[in-house]
Amino acid sequence: MRILIIMITASTGGFAQGNGSAIQPQNHSMAPDVHTIVRRSIAATDRSWRARIRYTYVERDEDRRLDSHGLVKSADVEVSTIIFVNGVPFEQLVKHNGLPPSPAEQRKQKEQLNKLKRETPEERTARLRQEEEDNTSLIREVPLAFDFGLIGDEIVDGRPAYVLQATPHPGYHPHGKYGGMFSKVKGKLWVDKENFGWIKADGQVIQPFSIGLFLARVLPGSHITMEQTRVGDGIWIPQHIEIRAAAKIFFIKSLIIDKILSYSDYRPAQTGVTATAQAGTVLQTR
Repeated sequence: MRILIIMITASTGGFAQGNGSAIQPQNHSMAPDVHTIVRRSIAATDRSWRARIRYTYVERDEDRRLDSHGLVKSADVEVSTIIFVNGVPFEQLVKHNGLPPSPAEQRKQKEQLNKLKRETPEERTARLRQEEEDNTSLIREVPLAFDFGLIGDEIVDGRPAYVLQATPHPGYHPHGKYGGMFSKVKGKLWVDKENFGWIKADGQVIQPFSIGLFLARVLPGSHITMEQTRVGDGIWIPQHIEIRAAAKIFFIKSLIIDKILSYSDYRPAQTGVTATAQAGTVLQTR
């Protein structure tokens, strides 16, 4: 599921499901050409993705498994705080299905925290550099993997936006970790007219593809909608993501999974914030 989020996020260009008016035909003589819009939006998004790792925030992660009629069979909800340990983000579980973390979850989290604290500066630098490269490589692939068309404009939460249609580019040769999945999806992208940030997107799987060492196969019709919120100086960061994925496990068992991710309480990271061994507790070190 984490791979699916990353892949479709990049391929559809942003985050979706804001309250907007109907799409209006665009006066192309007054708008930048679509290549300029895409180029400037890629630069703005790269800046936003890099800036997000300097924020603390709260993440609510809800997984729901549905039956063939769309009724919920089971649900699992985790609430975490993203804090900083030795200058890098750390996801600290606060609640699981409304209760504090179990002793087993606390032990696991303590092990992860101790591992992070034992990391040498050289190891940390190499890991962060690789993570940044994985993220930015996704952004760089977008204008190569898709053909974009300017289909109109729309007011989204009071902000004028260009509306782009993204379809897989014929003959695209994938690069990077997830490039091969780009040809399997299509979507719409809303780009802020003022600073070219990605406001929202809507993506749909159009061809099946495998993830997780090919043990899970994501089926056509899987759908994702996302929306971002604007913070700071033109920085757009995730606020709400909804995914409905139809999949087959081991090519036999069919699943329909709803995943809802909500992000709130974004704050610039403060120096000296660390985690204790007990989940849900944050201390200010002196």
